[in-house]
Amino acid sequence: MRTMTNATTEQQARRMRADLEELADRIARVLPRDGNVEPQAGLHFGRCSRPTERIHSLWHTVFCVIAQGAKEFVLGTERFRYDPAHYMINTVELPIVGQIVEASPERPYLGLWMDLTPSVVTAVMMDSGVMQSRGGGSDVKSVDVSPLDANLLDATLRLVRLTEAPGEYRVLAPLVIREIVYRLLTGAQAHRMRHLATVGGQTHRMVRAVEKLRENFNKPLRIESVARELGMSVSGFHAHFRTVTAMSPLQFQKQLRLQEARRLMLSEDLDAAEAGFRVGYDDASYFNREYKRYFGEPPIRDVERLRGLAAA
Repeated sequence: MRTMTNATTEQQARRMRADLEELADRIARVLPRDGNVEPQAGLHFGRCSRPTERIHSLWHTVFCVIAQGAKEFVLGTERFRYDPAHYMINTVELPIVGQIVEASPERPYLGLWMDLTPSVVTAVMMDSGVMQSRGGGSDVKSVDVSPLDANLLDATLRLVRLTEAPGEYRVLAPLVIREIVYRLLTGAQAHRMRHLATVGGQTHRMVRAVEKLRENFNKPLRIESVARELGMSVSGFHAHFRTVTAMSPLQFQKQLRLQEARRLMLSEDLDAAEAGFRVGYDDASYFNREYKRYFGEPPIRDVERLRGLAAA
């Protein structure tokens, strides 16, 4: 029996190595040079030939697989790493710091991410009956990394293959995407996927809270009003929000503000005072201190450095 089990395990390992090699080859063919591309709506490929600095960005609700290389990211005070042996999902739109840590011209980072659509997750959950009798969801953070299994990798590879045949993609891709979602709902990230289900309860309240804070990030945050609107106590709201996002509502709002201020300075050529005012800071000195604490450099120096990197 042990010999048969070992043989099956080795067979799965060989299958996964072959699938990862094919996945890397297909992404590299679509992306012969560094960059990102969206071959089909909601499916993205990325390539990078060297490790990157830490990048502050707003992550959307996604399922991510790496065919080659490795990435790290930080949420709150927690650090995560994933590579070809692991997948990552994020189920609430959050400001996260990430970077590619393994990449070279000979073996570039090659990865993909697929948008997770709440309506699809809800439909698969309802049709399959998965998690209908389970609790959980509101008490898990929105992002995590788990070991990638052979069946999930196989479904991901089949979705990528379909991108080369647009006609088949239109017909078959929705079925494969539903399979991927089903495997996520029945895998290690099951409770986390509840964040995306459009049902009631504390889970859906936290998603609504994040959306509300994102829409009004440049306005004063009144915790009591948000909690009352969600039908929660202030302490309960704080506790559930921190569990899901790994930060307090005020920290979440601050990171949204600072990332938007950075974008305004880079893309609209605003000075620091104007950018800070646009995102809700009345005190320019306070804005400069908060910006340096978050990004590591004062606004002007940080923006000049980023422009220099873009021009290089």
